[in-house]
Amino acid sequence: MSAFTDRMRAIRAAPTGKKVAALFDYDGTLIEGFSAAAIMRARMRSMEFGLGELADYLLIGLRGVVSEQDYAEVLAATKPTFAGKTYTEMLEFGEDLFKHETAAKLRPQMWQILLAHREMGHTIVIASSATRFQIAPIAREIEADHALATDVEVVDGVLTGRILGRPLWGPGKAAAVRALARDHEIDLGASFAYSDGNEDIPYLESVGHPAAVSPRRLLRAEAEARGWPILDLKNPTYNRAGMLARTGAFYGSFIASAAVGFTAGLVRRNPQTLVETLPTGVDVGLSLAGVHVRVLDGGEYLTSDRPCVFVFNHQSKLDLPVMINLVRSDATGVAKKEVQRVPVVGQILDQAGLVFIDRADPSRAIEQLAPAVKALREDGMSLVVAPEGTRSATPRIGPFKKGPFHIAAQAEVPVVPVVMRNTGELMWRGSQLIRPGIVEVRVLPPVDTTGWRAEEMGTHAEEVRQMFVTALADWPLESFTDDSPESEQETVDE
Repeated sequence: MSAFTDRMRAIRAAPTGKKVAALFDYDGTLIEGFSAAAIMRARMRSMEFGLGELADYLLIGLRGVVSEQDYAEVLAATKPTFAGKTYTEMLEFGEDLFKHETAAKLRPQMWQILLAHREMGHTIVIASSATRFQIAPIAREIEADHALATDVEVVDGVLTGRILGRPLWGPGKAAAVRALARDHEIDLGASFAYSDGNEDIPYLESVGHPAAVSPRRLLRAEAEARGWPILDLKNPTYNRAGMLARTGAFYGSFIASAAVGFTAGLVRRNPQTLVETLPTGVDVGLSLAGVHVRVLDGGEYLTSDRPCVFVFNHQSKLDLPVMINLVRSDATGVAKKEVQRVPVVGQILDQAGLVFIDRADPSRAIEQLAPAVKALREDGMSLVVAPEGTRSATPRIGPFKKGPFHIAAQAEVPVVPVVMRNTGELMWRGSQLIRPGIVEVRVLPPVDTTGWRAEEMGTHAEEVRQMFVTALADWPLESFTDDSPESEQETVDE
C-alpha cells in the first residue's frame, strides 16, 4: 500500500466539517517547482530585469535561505517586481502566469487530495510565503476558504514594494496558521497540512496530521524521525521530439480517416459516412500517440439509453477524440463557433454535422440549438457536449451552462454524464503536443429529464455538476498508487 493511498484513507476516515482544516503550501507542494521562477522569466522576457537585481538573486541563491532574515532579504530583492505597479496590474500578472505556466505544474495526486478534503467538508487553506498575487489564482481554482500569504503594501492603489507584517516563512507561517485557527474555531489537532520545505517544520508540527510532499533533505529527515507520511510525487516529463512525433501521428490518422470518409460519402451520397469512419481513425491515432482510454465503470451506459445527451468535463483538446472513441456512432456534437475556423479540423467537424454556436450572441441561444434538438428528436442521434463551455486551466469542474439540459428536456431524452480524468495532464490547455498515458473514464447512470421545467434548469444543471465533483473526489485509489500504470511509464527529461 502506498503512502498516497494511506493518506487518502486517513482523509476519508477523518471527522467531517469546517472545524477540520486542510492546509496546503503552494510552491513545491501543490505545484512542482516554484512560481517565483515564472516571475523571473517573465521579467527577463520583458527586459525589466536589471543586472543589480540579477546579482542579488545570484548571491541569495549561493548563500541559501535558512532564516526569516534571509527570506526578508529575498523579499527586498523582489521589490522591483512590485514597486510602482497597481494592485490590479499585479493581479492580472499573476493570473496570466498561472494560466500559461504554473497551472501546468499542478501535481495530479495533490489535486486528488484536495478533492477528498473538499468532499469531507474540510476548511481548505492555502498557506504560502509567496505573495498574494502568486497564490490568488490557485486559491480561486481550489475554492479555498482562506489564503494566507505574504502581503505587500498598497498606497492609493499602487504597490510600494514594502512588505506588510511578518512574512509567512517558517515560524511566521506557523503563527499565521495558529491565528487563523483561533479566529475560526479550527481544531488543529484534527487538521491536515502539506509542505515540501525545510522551513515549514514549525507549520507542519502545528497540526495533528502533517505530511511531507516530495520533501527537501532536512524535512525528509525530520519526517522520517517523527513518523510523518512522506508523499514522493513527481510529474512525468517526456522527450519533446517523441511527443511531436506522436502528436503528428495522431493528427495524421485523424485527417486520413476523415479523407476516406469524406470521399466515400461523396461516392455514396451519404455525409454520414464521414461520421462512421472517424472513430477508427481516432482509435488508431490515440494508439499511435500512446494514449489509452480505460472505462472504469458504467460502460453499459454508453449504449443503453440512446438517443441521449452525453455531457463531459472539458479539460483539453484531447477531450473530443476521447469522446469519439467512447460514443462511436449515431451521434453529433455542439462546439463553439471558433472551432469551425480551425484549419482542416474545423472543416472535418462541420462536415460531420457538429452544431456550432456563437457564444457572443446569447440572444440566439435557443435558435442556434434547434438543429441539435432536431437531431435528437427526429434523427435519433445522440448529442455530445461540454456543459462548462470552455476549458479550465486546472481539473476544477467549472459552472455548467443550461443549454445542454434545455436540449435534453425539449427532446425528452436522458442526460448521460461522462467523467474523464487525466486528459488535461496528457494535453494541457494551450499545449499543441500530446503526452502518452492513460485516460480513465467513469460513465454515470443516465439522468431522467422527464418533467424538467425551463425555470428550474439551473438547479438541474448544478445537480449534474455535483455528480461530476463527487465522482472525481471518490475516484478509485488504485489509479493513484505508486504502482499504478501511470507511474510505470518510462519518463525522459525534456
